Formats: sequence, C-alpha cells, structure tokens
Amino acid sequence: MNYSFSETDMPMVRRLDANALSARPKATRARKPDAAGFKQQIRFCTGHDGAQIAYATSGRGTPLVKASNWLSHLEFDNDNPVWGHLIEELSRQHTLLRYDQRGCGLSDWNVSDISFDAWVDDLERVVDAAGLARFPLLGISQGASIAIAYAVRHPERVSHLILHGGYARGRLKRKPTPEQREEAETMNKLAELGWGQENPAFRQFFTTQFIPGGTQAQHEWFNELQRVSTSPANAARMMRVFNEIDVVHLLDQVRCPALILHAAGDVRVPFDEGRLFASHIADARYVPLESNNHLLLEDEPAWKCWLQEVQDFLPRFAHDTRSLGSLTSRERELVELVAQGRDNSQIAASLVLSEKTVRNHITNIYAKLEVENRGQMIVMARQAGFGRGA
Repeated sequence: MNYSFSETDMPMVRRLDANALSARPKATRARKPDAAGFKQQIRFCTGHDGAQIAYATSGRGTPLVKASNWLSHLEFDNDNPVWGHLIEELSRQHTLLRYDQRGCGLSDWNVSDISFDAWVDDLERVVDAAGLARFPLLGISQGASIAIAYAVRHPERVSHLILHGGYARGRLKRKPTPEQREEAETMNKLAELGWGQENPAFRQFFTTQFIPGGTQAQHEWFNELQRVSTSPANAARMMRVFNEIDVVHLLDQVRCPALILHAAGDVRVPFDEGRLFASHIADARYVPLESNNHLLLEDEPAWKCWLQEVQDFLPRFAHDTRSLGSLTSRERELVELVAQGRDNSQIAASLVLSEKTVRNHITNIYAKLEVENRGQMIVMARQAGFGRGA
C-alpha cells in the first residue's frame, strides 16, 4: 500500500495509535496485486475546526469522487470482502477519490463537531485539497444525502450524481411512531454500549442489516470493521445525526443527471427512499436492484447490474487527465475560461490581468499538461469537466 505523507501530516500519523487500529479485520478478499493500477495514496486535509480528514486516490483516468459514508477505513477498504470489488472496479477507468468521515478510520476521532453540515464541509475541503474542478459524485447510504447537499451548493462542479441505497430523510424524519422512535434510540444505545466489545454479538445486529446475504467470513469481517473503524461513543453520535437528516427540500434543486440505485429488499434503508430521490430530481434514472443487501456483494447478480448501469451512465474519456490536478488555483481558473472558448483578451479582462500575463500562464499550463497547443488543452480540459460554466 502506498502512503504519501507530507511534513504537515506527521502529527496526524503519530496520533493514529490513538484510533485503536490494533487489529486488522480477519477476512480479506483475494485480489490480484496492483489490479487496475490500484495503488492508493493517502493524504490529509484540515476541516473547519482543525480536524484532520484522511483521503485517498486510486486508479487512473478522469476523476470520480465518493462522498464518505459510515464505517469506512482507508487502510482496510482495499482488499475487504464486502466492498473491495466496488473500489477496484471504479478505479479501473477513473481516479477514484474517497475519504474517511470525521470520527472514523484514519481521520481524527476526537472531534467536537459531528454534524451534517460538518460532513458536507469536509467533502468541500477534500475536493479542494485534491484540486478537482468538475467531477461525477457517488453517494452511498447516508453519503447520498451529503452528495445531494454538495451538488446543490456547487452545481458548477458536479457533472453526474450516483446515489445508491441512500435516503433524503433520516428515520426520525419519516413520520415515525412512538415505537419507532424508541427503536431508534435503542439502536443508538446498542452501539454506545456494545460497539467496542471483543464479543461481536452487539455488532452482528448491524451486520445483518447491511449484508443479510453475506457469508460467515463476510459477516466476521464486517463485525471487526465496525470495531476498528470508530469508537462506541462516535458510533452513537453519528447514528443520532443520521436519524435527523433531511434534504428533501434540496432534491428539486439538483441540476445534473442522476442515477438512483436501490435494492428492493434493503433492510437498512427502505426502498421508498430511493423512489423519493427519483420522483423529485428532474433528470433522474431509477434502477431497482434484486437484492436484500444494503451493500451489494461481488457474487450476486445485482452487483453486475449495478456496475453496468454506472459504467453506462458515467462519461468515458480517452485521455488521462490527472495532470490537471497539478495546476494552481489561478491556472485552473485560466483553464476553465479557455475551455469555455474565450480568447486571451477576454480572459485578461475577466481576471483583471494583462494579456502578457495570461500568455505566460498559458505557456506554463502547456508544459504542465504536456500539450502543444490551445486545441489540445481544450480537449483535455473539457474531458475533465472544465468549460461547462459557459
């Protein structure tokens, strides 16, 4: 595994032991070494409150961003038997960017702010740290509501939206009965009291909701992931926030094409929540999946259907555009304007620069992108999602 740490990252690296990462999940998924060029690089950025957020890139090609969802751990995700196949396949044709939610995995656990707004802000900061301008966005489970909020805040940056097993309303926003409210709080207490115990009996309750069709080995791995990915206190704090999520009012503000996928027998998130997305997002395609699993497993037919739908939905580009990530903020501004078809005088007026300065910037951009002329730069930039703001 390839880690990339800067000097400013080292305090975070030294604090990793405090995150109780002492035991690796036992069951792993067999994977060919370096399949699809799969070598991830882990870096850190800083949240609004100083929390360190761990993010990773893997694969090659145009960017694809995955909004973080509960129970992630960048170190253990690669070869896991529950969703390692998803990461591997998405890294084949894209540079996949994903990150650990605050309070989870390699991100800081000891944080004062665990809230929906903080999660959306963390996504903003991760994308900015990675230097991405425009990209498709994937949201799974509660990550779907985070992706919705981000897409509405930044319509110029999200080209396509993929939502799987997600919800716009937390369970306490779905007109719950008193019994359902009591059940929700009981589950919070179950996590708070039993999450960190060596005995996996408490965690098995959650595992059977996420992957009821999993094998014993997959259940054992998921039980262990729960223990090492976050603390009991954080698990309960996050679940209480999940219950109160409500982004229904944002759905009709989504401006990009959306692909909605949901397992018909999903126990964790009701099937109707997926239909709610599809009925309110204007340019949405809804795909029901024949599965009872909240997280699709590699050996079930629904996974092959999911992958084909996602591949058909996402744009495919021939060029490797990762070099665009090396551009400065000012250079990305120029690339955006060039991709919109503006000439040097128009760019100079827009950015309040001299035409000579614009020419110098563009010459430097040619060198960084290894292109010979403006036309080649425009092709590469548009393939990476620039130029849509014209």
